[in-house]
Amino acid sequence: MKNVVLVGFMGCGKTTVGMRLSYRLKKAVEDTDKRIEREQGMAVSEIFRQYGEGHFRDLETELLQRMCRENVTRIIATGGGLPIREENRELLHRLGHVIYLRIRPETVYERLKDDHTRPLLQGENPQAKIQRLMEERREIYQAAADSVIDVDELTTEEILQKIEDAIKEEE
Repeated sequence: MKNVVLVGFMGCGKTTVGMRLSYRLKKAVEDTDKRIEREQGMAVSEIFRQYGEGHFRDLETELLQRMCRENVTRIIATGGGLPIREENRELLHRLGHVIYLRIRPETVYERLKDDHTRPLLQGENPQAKIQRLMEERREIYQAAADSVIDVDELTTEEILQKIEDAIKEEE
């Protein structure tokens, strides 16, 4: 089995689905944001604040390059902006089967409206920011994906089943 890589906008469930999928497939799960936080000794929001988004995106690319060299099969939950760089999309495909967890802007807002740890949602009118960012990233996520799952109306269990089906289709 290849790695299963989860991509999508913040709040779509990559971390939650990744953890549940790891139990189901008996594979380790790795969250790219959490690994960067561990390696840098600070939260993603602090990296953004101190060094800027460009630096954080460099850290993501470096991590993907290292992950491609690691001989480990796992579930990988990515940060929402990780596929922005074309180089990262290529690295994601090298890592394994990429699944885009597609979500509507309204659902993202409802899930994240009280979460103040998301650097890109701070400031005025987070709903408009979510809408704009999702429009900018829609084609990027599509280009990164081998499979697309619309998650808005699905339970976690249903999402897991759709992922397993997508993986089996590829085998």
